[in-house]
Amino acid sequence: MSPWLGALLGVLLVAFVTFLASIRMVQEYERAVVFRFGRLLKRPKGPGLFLVYPYGIDRIVKIDLRVVTLDIPRQDCITRDNVTVGVNAVAYFQVVDPLRAVVAVNNYHNATFQIAQTSLRSVIGQVELDELLSQREQVNQNLQHIIDAETEPWGVKVSVVEIKDVELPPQMQRAMARQAEAEREKRAKIIHAEGEYQAAQQLHQAAITIAKEPTALQLRYLQTLTEVAVEKNSTIIFPVPIDFLSALTEALGQNNKRPPR
Repeated sequence: MSPWLGALLGVLLVAFVTFLASIRMVQEYERAVVFRFGRLLKRPKGPGLFLVYPYGIDRIVKIDLRVVTLDIPRQDCITRDNVTVGVNAVAYFQVVDPLRAVVAVNNYHNATFQIAQTSLRSVIGQVELDELLSQREQVNQNLQHIIDAETEPWGVKVSVVEIKDVELPPQMQRAMARQAEAEREKRAKIIHAEGEYQAAQQLHQAAITIAKEPTALQLRYLQTLTEVAVEKNSTIIFPVPIDFLSALTEALGQNNKRPPR
């Protein structure tokens, strides 16, 4: 073998090995941020196969673009009305700018986790307990806007933040139970009073109708006797008009006043 042929084969072998070392691949959900001699390239690489300069000339950092579920552990917070509560939440975020996620912050995942914890305590401290329990959707939106505004310079988009559980002290739970019971009793009394008021109005209208038609009173007497007879009671109370009793009393009084013969 001639020296020229051996040198050519050596060059081809080195070129082939260099070519293999230059091949990189990232998945569909990944992007590769490339640093060339320490300088950031303007565009990330991928997905699929791409070539880089080997032997330390190019350094790549893979960034996952999928949505990440961030579990925020239980935080002991004090509401605006000085009630201590334990709150945990969950946040969903993803990288929308791989270049800033690498250059602007060191470990964007941990930074997002820390800012989420701090923002959760801050937002809970700005609302009262009743607002936290009854207006949780509004609290979630405020929390999402605050965290997203903090992480936006890092190329991270926080899409959803949800408060999972609110743990109350036992004393507060008992107080809220008593309050709910008192509220139900108040509603029951109001409903009962409204029923009595409506019944009184109906009786008033019935009295006016009967007063216009005296015969209606006699018909009510007969209807009452019919209803009592259906029940098979041994005692029947027959209502007698007051006018009849008055006339009977006057007649008895006149008989007593007559002189004996």
